[in-house]
Amino acid sequence: MFTFLQAHPLICAATLIVIELALWQFIGASRRNLRMCVRVGIFVLFCWVMLSVGISPLQPPLWPEDPVLNLIATVLGISWWLFAARVLTVILGNGLISRAGHNARFLYDLMGALIFLIGIVGAAAYVLQLPVKGLLATSGAMAVIIGLAVQSTLSDLFSGIVINTTKPYQLDDQVSIDGTQGKVVEIDWRSTHLITEMGGMAVVPNSLAAKARIINFSRPGNVHGVSVIIAVPSSVRPRRVIDALEKTLRGTQALLPGLSAKVSVKSSHLEYTEYELKGYIASDQNKTEVCNLMFDLAHRHLEAAGVSWDAGQENQPWNRQRQLLEDVRIFRSLSSDERERLASDMTPVDYQADEVILAIGEVADCLMVISTGVVSVSIHDGEKLIEAMRMGPGEVMGEEGILAAGPSRAEFRSITSGRLFRIEKNTLENQLEHLSDLKSALSTLQDKRLEIRQAVVMQKPVEIKKSGLLHWLLQRK
Repeated sequence: MFTFLQAHPLICAATLIVIELALWQFIGASRRNLRMCVRVGIFVLFCWVMLSVGISPLQPPLWPEDPVLNLIATVLGISWWLFAARVLTVILGNGLISRAGHNARFLYDLMGALIFLIGIVGAAAYVLQLPVKGLLATSGAMAVIIGLAVQSTLSDLFSGIVINTTKPYQLDDQVSIDGTQGKVVEIDWRSTHLITEMGGMAVVPNSLAAKARIINFSRPGNVHGVSVIIAVPSSVRPRRVIDALEKTLRGTQALLPGLSAKVSVKSSHLEYTEYELKGYIASDQNKTEVCNLMFDLAHRHLEAAGVSWDAGQENQPWNRQRQLLEDVRIFRSLSSDERERLASDMTPVDYQADEVILAIGEVADCLMVISTGVVSVSIHDGEKLIEAMRMGPGEVMGEEGILAAGPSRAEFRSITSGRLFRIEKNTLENQLEHLSDLKSALSTLQDKRLEIRQAVVMQKPVEIKKSGLLHWLLQRK
């Protein structure tokens, strides 16, 4: 075998390369460590083949008088440099990707190109004995010419290096780049690819991203801002509007309590004034749902404060009690006459902040409709009271006592001061012809609230991501 090796070194070397390529494809990309070990092992055999026949990649061929041996030595020397560049790229790339994940793909490609360039220069200098200094000078001049021709492409390339180094965004982040908003799905040497909310693909050149104003909605990962703008007629006093909108923020349970939520005047016009509500939530996926809830709550609290968007509504003969019966869904099955009779029998009750309106285990003897203010609903999970939901204008309490004289399974405690209206149980039973329809609606409401209670009790705690010095260092590799 050694005799065959000395007689046909090029065939042996080519066979090793073919075997290496075949094993590389057969093993598969998921087994990176095994592929790396196979490539390193075959490279060691390749070096042994070259040394066995007296060929060194660091010096020119030793048989200038024999063209065949000279050609074989030249081919093997150049192959060694390229093979060594490939092995080194695989080793460094495997360590980089295993630590930093797919975020390091761009750096891996750039590093591979640089290593192969060094391999080509080394082969030219040691094997082919070319004047590397002159070659580099010529290459420098050509690089200037090519650089001027592809100036924008080079700008994208170096901007991509800056982006991957400073990491203003990563894969799967929700970002806005120069007004283009979407989810980052790919960062290559030329551009950043975003999936927009409409499902389209936006390709932003890295040179533009490096100079543009970037908003990363995914950082910090547990805090996301929400903003809602409400237009109110300019004739309404701002203090009344701000009080109502502050109750809206207090009534939005999804807002993080540790961060300040606030109301501010955004702009003022002749006919209307714009007010902005700002807060923070824990998950970006719930942003649309929370904004919709804030819009609805803002409308209900403003309406409860007497704010009207319709100039003709001031002549509306309905009082607040009658308007509540018109707006609350469970009373829609009643006739207009029944609503009129109920409205006349509703009793107003004012309450203060942090007051227990209905305690756990207490049997309600009336149905209570919230007119103004915010009420917190808490349930007992076996150890302590936990908040299940918050209620605002137009929502009712005490349905368990009305349906079956059952005790309340939740505590209703006021967050702000406000007013509610009582509808006595006897009034409901004596004056309503459609009482069965009302009880059916109350039963449906009770079932929905039971589902909410069960979901809150069964809810698992959110997993907290670990962090530390090692995690910080790995994120910056």
